[in-house]
Amino acid sequence: MIQGIGPRFVCYLAMLVCICSLCSIPALAGTKVLSGSPVLSATVSGANEFSPGTETPIPVVIQNSGLIEFEFTYPTTLTPADLPNTAKLMTVTLSPGSAPVTILSDPQMVGDLPGGDQMMVHFRARFAPDAPAGTYSLPLAVEYTYLSHADQYGQDSLQYYYKTRNITLDLPVLIKPEILLDVVSINTGDIPVGAEGFVTVDLKNQGHENGTDAVLVLMPAPNSPVQPSVGSVYIGNFPAGSVVTVPFKVAVSANGEAQNYPLNLTVQYKDQNGNFVASAPVVVGIPVSARIGFEVTSPPPEVTPGGKHLLTVEYMNTGSSPVYSAEARIYAVDPFTTSDDTSYLGTLAPGETGTAVFEVTVDTSATVKSYSLDSEIRYRDALDNDQVSLRVPVPVSVVAPTGFQALLARPGIIAVIVIGVVASIFILRTRWKKRRS
Repeated sequence: MIQGIGPRFVCYLAMLVCICSLCSIPALAGTKVLSGSPVLSATVSGANEFSPGTETPIPVVIQNSGLIEFEFTYPTTLTPADLPNTAKLMTVTLSPGSAPVTILSDPQMVGDLPGGDQMMVHFRARFAPDAPAGTYSLPLAVEYTYLSHADQYGQDSLQYYYKTRNITLDLPVLIKPEILLDVVSINTGDIPVGAEGFVTVDLKNQGHENGTDAVLVLMPAPNSPVQPSVGSVYIGNFPAGSVVTVPFKVAVSANGEAQNYPLNLTVQYKDQNGNFVASAPVVVGIPVSARIGFEVTSPPPEVTPGGKHLLTVEYMNTGSSPVYSAEARIYAVDPFTTSDDTSYLGTLAPGETGTAVFEVTVDTSATVKSYSLDSEIRYRDALDNDQVSLRVPVPVSVVAPTGFQALLARPGIIAVIVIGVVASIFILRTRWKKRRS
């Protein structure tokens, strides 16, 4: 250690060096904003045109165009964590106002929106089916908080002062004029499985568009057994509020069942701008009844081996529609043969019976038991289409012969009877000759 310099002097010198070092560090400047606040606006993203009678999302773009107008910096000023042009803790609510719209979405908390930025908020709405065409303003209520000002205390403390603001923005939407279909009535008559029938619908244009060159388009549901015979029917002029009656033919495949099947109807038309557009589809139910069928209601006829017989069979129409020019046909199998296998039944209403008569011959080798012969009914339906029913079984019983038939069925007994008769005749003749002589 240098002579004359004590420990206290060394300590003072170290403190002086530290103070000089601190003084040589440059001060960090802060920013203070003097003016500026959020400025919000809202628009619909994309096209703001909507169709009546639809449920659709409405994408809303909220933009904050608030600017910072004045600010200054100073070495001893602290920079606030928030800017006064930031809309904080925003809650957005869309209301229908006077528009024919139902808003299905609840108010949404969307967070902060700094100045110069934008965000997307989605609402779901249902437009009334009878909504008049025109432009409507939907009130968009926005509640947010913003920094009013910040006071600095000393060089290390800031106190923030926030305010809450509620504003309502107008969101313009356009409801387009369109044809809106309403099924006033539908008449299908009785359409059984495997047959055709006419469907007549009364359609009303309850929209606000006067369509021209209108065409009704028929669209069956996927895998539906009900198929329209034609895909479209021309309507022509279809002004707003008018009702048109449109008939069309449908066919039901054989694999259908007795139930209602959907059929979509839509109208393609030329609007007031000369563009071809399509209305929203409507669904109608096409009732299909059970397939026309027949069953045998008479008891099984009895036949004997080796004979020719007339089979009398009663058929009942078990369907829900009448049949016309019905004709029954029977299919003979061993040991049966037939020379007359068809019989006319005529017109049979639902639940009505008709009698058929068939001539069959039974082989002598037929076994005594019950048999089942197939038959079918060929007929014409209500649209004069030729139809053939499913096979209808006809039970037939082969029974052993009795009485004289039983004797005829045994050749030995017949031979004994013949010999006895011949012998009796010979004896009587011989006695008669003796008496005369």
